[in-house]
Amino acid sequence: MVSNQISFLKSLQQKKHRKAHGLFLVEGLKSVTDFLHSDFYTVKTVFHTSHSASKMLKVSGNIKLEEVSSAELEKISSLTTPQEVIALTEIPENNEIKPKQLAGKFTLVLDGIQDPGNLGTIIRTADWFGISQIICSEDTVDIYNPKVVQATMGSLSRIEVHYANLLLLLPQIKQPVFGAMLHGENIYQTNFGNEGLILMGNEGNGIRPEIQALISRQITIPQFGKAESLNVAIAAAIFCNEISRSRLK
Repeated sequence: MVSNQISFLKSLQQKKHRKAHGLFLVEGLKSVTDFLHSDFYTVKTVFHTSHSASKMLKVSGNIKLEEVSSAELEKISSLTTPQEVIALTEIPENNEIKPKQLAGKFTLVLDGIQDPGNLGTIIRTADWFGISQIICSEDTVDIYNPKVVQATMGSLSRIEVHYANLLLLLPQIKQPVFGAMLHGENIYQTNFGNEGLILMGNEGNGIRPEIQALISRQITIPQFGKAESLNVAIAAAIFCNEISRSRLK
């Protein structure tokens, strides 16, 4: 692998280069395998060490395979302990989401999530509970940030994520908007019905005031202890769980 190629791949750790080239990296055999079978993503090249060569035999002939040294892989990787497989993957177009796409299902809406680990965990949680769509505000952290991709553990390959101006989009939605708030209906006594948007806010500031005005129903997770706040990824998991419970009734 030539130094220019290494520099290019390493540059994809930065958002401006990912955006300019429409490419990002996926690390780890399990995650790469998930992206190889994704309906949303196209893998261009899989870089692997000689130790993982036998595992590459099942990869489709349409995918370019390139064997690299452990030292080269370490230079490309964003991880402290690099894994033996990295995939160069195309970023799909951020097609404008249509309100009719939201009918008859639940969708997570994220307002200003900034922590990559939180976003990755939310995506992984949505995948677990069968929520296939997430809408992010335009200032939410980039889903192709290496820390986000790693935290999803391959779940990003199965989730449609859209970025949108929530102030323009939400007024067009006919489904109820359930907002996660400090004060509101008790989540454990809420009937979520069969469809709706679950709106989660920024880690420090919650849902911004102008977006709060678009909430149909304010929902709160009741506090039983003395913690100052609840991590947004944990809160999202509780909402996903309660929606699942509600639909099973």
